[in-house]
Amino acid sequence: MEKEIISIIILSWNTKDILKNCLRSIEYPKFGKWVFEVIVIDNGSTDGSAQMVEKDFREAVLVKNKKNLGYGAGNNIGIKKAKGEYLLFLNSDTLIKGDAIEEMAGFLKLHPDTGMVGPKLLNEDGSDQPSAGKFPGLRVSFVMLFAERFLGSKFARASYDKIKQVDWVMGAAMMTKKDVVERAGVMDEGIFMYMDEVEWCYRIKKQGFKIVFLPDPEVIHLWQKSSVSGREAPILNIYKGLIYFYKKHLPFWKLPVLMLMLKVKALTSIFVGVIFNNAYLKKTYAKALKIN
Repeated sequence: MEKEIISIIILSWNTKDILKNCLRSIEYPKFGKWVFEVIVIDNGSTDGSAQMVEKDFREAVLVKNKKNLGYGAGNNIGIKKAKGEYLLFLNSDTLIKGDAIEEMAGFLKLHPDTGMVGPKLLNEDGSDQPSAGKFPGLRVSFVMLFAERFLGSKFARASYDKIKQVDWVMGAAMMTKKDVVERAGVMDEGIFMYMDEVEWCYRIKKQGFKIVFLPDPEVIHLWQKSSVSGREAPILNIYKGLIYFYKKHLPFWKLPVLMLMLKVKALTSIFVGVIFNNAYLKKTYAKALKIN
């Protein structure tokens, strides 16, 4: 029986310890039809991550970038290196449970009209982590910015107990195929981090493929443990990612509406920061206010 290769692309930036645990969680199949190829893209780490991989995981392909190229550019290097038809993108802050990798690949093999799948992501305590959602049109963006606390995150993103077609799956763990990438293109390197997977799934869907959430394969996601830049970077990069997405994909008249919502969100957060003397809110949203 001819075996098929699954290329597992793991992007890491200064995450030595959790990267080691991620790599340890990958159990190479000894039998069956699948072969794993692990590719670690080190995005200019200074904590010894690359040296750890060289020492402890010699079977892995290691790419050492001189600087942090961002999520899309780093993963695109992995795509070019990959020998497999199946491409799994993993954050370094994930832990694979059981046969999750083989299950995702098996679904893609049986459903050629599916362009991307995502597993059920779990928090460290085993609870479901919302990891699939709707594209950020104006209504979804409004809920994300102003009403998610009251309406719950399920309006914009959720986890499910059955197979479900969605708009996007979280980039912490997602799998596609090379023929899908050939049609939709690689990740957009204009987005440094956050919103990358949303934009990519948008292009994949435009090519006629389905994006599917799978409840059975499970992956533990330690939620932002791979981000060592604090709480400020996610907010600023989401601001930038939303603006980029609207400029690239949505009707021109929607961008001014989004910009108004982003400015109101920033000003409101600064006001709350002043009232409660919260330096984080004041500093972060003062920077967000300047993003165009």
